[in-house]
Amino acid sequence: MADEPIRIHRKEAVSMETLVSQYIKSMKLAAGLNTQRIFAAWDACSGAGPFTLKRFFRGGKLYITLNSSVIRNQLYFQKEALVEKMNEFLSRDELFTADNRSVSFVQELILK
Repeated sequence: MADEPIRIHRKEAVSMETLVSQYIKSMKLAAGLNTQRIFAAWDACSGAGPFTLKRFFRGGKLYITLNSSVIRNQLYFQKEALVEKMNEFLSRDELFTADNRSVSFVQELILK
């Protein structure tokens, strides 16, 4: 009886998108990955990535330190539009987990 073949039962097929999402949640990588996606959204939407010295995100607030006062002043007047543009960018991002309690969408942009 030890020589009986092992039977593998078929299960329903699961898409890679579902598997990756489950893996990210099970390994508790969502908060760190969301933060990195928010920083990528800043670079893509603002165009100020090369002038950005520091990035920090906590509690819905994105803190950005820029090395140019001229660029900081120009971006200051576009803050609300930038927040909307970044959140739209994040909503289209497959790797961004919108239902994460600790790191979700950007609510406020603080330029330093």
